[in-house]
Amino acid sequence: MKENISEFIKTKDFLVCVDSDGCAMDTMDVKHQKCFGPKAIEVWGIETITDRFMEIWNDVNLYSRTRGINRFKGLVLTFELAAKEGLEIPSLASVKEWTETTNELSNPSLEREIAKTNDEQLMKALEWSHAVNQAITELSDDDEPFPGVKEGLARIEADADVAIVSSANSGAVRDEWTRHQLTPHVQVMLGQEAGTKTHCIGELKKFGYDNKRILMVGDAPGDLEAAEKNNVYYYPILVGKEGFSWERLANEALGKLLDGTFNDKYQKQLIEEFHSNLK
Repeated sequence: MKENISEFIKTKDFLVCVDSDGCAMDTMDVKHQKCFGPKAIEVWGIETITDRFMEIWNDVNLYSRTRGINRFKGLVLTFELAAKEGLEIPSLASVKEWTETTNELSNPSLEREIAKTNDEQLMKALEWSHAVNQAITELSDDDEPFPGVKEGLARIEADADVAIVSSANSGAVRDEWTRHQLTPHVQVMLGQEAGTKTHCIGELKKFGYDNKRILMVGDAPGDLEAAEKNNVYYYPILVGKEGFSWERLANEALGKLLDGTFNDKYQKQLIEEFHSNLK
């Protein structure tokens, strides 16, 4: 499995891009509930509002239409919502400005901005992000693929190139997919450091795939948005119905992609189902 798009080699006429956390790997809930949210509480010293903060955090990152939002954008939004409720919480104005102006929402990009500005808010955000990554490495017993993922990837790989397109930290994605022996079914892994999902799909398109032969598989609105911006198809992994979703992908949606019947009507049906499944 390659980890740089410059090393990617197109071998088939079809391309299936797959998100990781909450889509292929059953890691999203545990990462947010044990790592992302708690480390924010710890780094910013807001233990007095722990319960309500975690409720807001989980709603933003797991259970609403902002599910799957980039970690830094999710951080800013959670702090903003907490402040609107009147909770005592620090300002993240500098972090918000950076998320709205950077072209790469990653630790290396944040480090470059800190080198230019020496901004304390940005330093805190980086400290938090590093703490989250460290905490995730200690979750090795808590991650596993959703039912049907390994079998589904094997079916897909027979007829399509497979790319991991994730906003998660590349190191964590690599470790999880390797540990569960999913990497043999994947040609390239594009994590957070490779750029946004929209950017990564756009770069993969340059290898010469027809738009109607590209499918983005994901569980969050950001995955749908990345597909729509690139004018390619989207297949949802439904929260709480992941096993069913992977079975249908392998036994129905993949066949439709291959024979050309994955059309606008079918796409509309899938997207409506996806939206109705999120509050």
